[in-house]
Amino acid sequence: MKAREVIVEGKNLSVGYEGTQKKIVHERLNFRLYGGELTCLLGANGAGKSTLLRTLAAAQPFLSGGLDLMGRPVGSFSVKERSRLIGIVLTDKTQAGGLTVRELVALGRYPHTGFFGRLDAHDREMVDYALRAVGMTHKADSYVARLSDGERQKTMIAKVLVQECPLILLDEPTAFLDVVSRIEIMSLLRRLAVEERKAVLLSTHDIEQALVLSDRLWLMTDKYGLECGCTEDLILSGRIDTLFESQPHVRFDLMHGGFSPVAEGKRRICLIASDEVLRHWAQNALSRHGYFCINSSQTDSSGCPVLKVLSSCRLILFAGGNEIVCSSFDALFDALNDCSVTF
Repeated sequence: MKAREVIVEGKNLSVGYEGTQKKIVHERLNFRLYGGELTCLLGANGAGKSTLLRTLAAAQPFLSGGLDLMGRPVGSFSVKERSRLIGIVLTDKTQAGGLTVRELVALGRYPHTGFFGRLDAHDREMVDYALRAVGMTHKADSYVARLSDGERQKTMIAKVLVQECPLILLDEPTAFLDVVSRIEIMSLLRRLAVEERKAVLLSTHDIEQALVLSDRLWLMTDKYGLECGCTEDLILSGRIDTLFESQPHVRFDLMHGGFSPVAEGKRRICLIASDEVLRHWAQNALSRHGYFCINSSQTDSSGCPVLKVLSSCRLILFAGGNEIVCSSFDALFDALNDCSVTF
């Protein structure tokens, strides 16, 4: 098997800001980005994700340590050389409403064109290819101002593709997008990483999509710095819980791969369900209404009301000596709230 190509490597890297008072955001960071992989950078607001991305993009200097790009110190490259190696997509909407999609994407060929920026046949082929790759050929002659947010992001990714960079950095590319557009963009980035053998690193708060589609995760926290690893290794080792460790009312649901509020139900109920899907959503509903769900095998289950969920339209509640069959969750909560059901 061919060894993975290391595109970026950080060695005891410290990132932050120079000035009259130097501010270190994170120090002693060690990491690698590999070609052909999608890596997601996760962390709470203010954790330092954007600072790290700007450092990797050589938009701001690192404070100490080493940062290599394609096996060379990043500082050894000229600005033009870096523009052929690093592509950047920022969260901010580009102010290019007067350009067509094709014209905006063509600007990405600037590092490869001459002084006057004229496109030759190969440049135009690259623009056409990038538009096809992101599914925007049909919008090539549309003005950027008339695009949806998702289409605009696809256009910016196409602009980076024509740079032919081995490294693509994106700062929250799915921010402000609807769920379908988020899935499309994340799936597109994953496909481009694999097919183009590029190292793609993006910061995101879309944790659910990151856990499904990213090859590797970078977890950034104030307490632990930067933790890197295969997605499933970090999930199953419990490291995802460190992202919001300072927020005791938020927990990571290992079974379903997302964060949710910690249930604070004060009333106990014994929940029995015919499958895991029904149990999950029944527990979701009961927790929202102030119930703490326990299993029938738990020692403190005696005396609790019992809910058997056989299907979404057949729920049987045993409470206060009564057996009530409900045809929906709506009917269930009417029964639970009925003063005749005491427990």
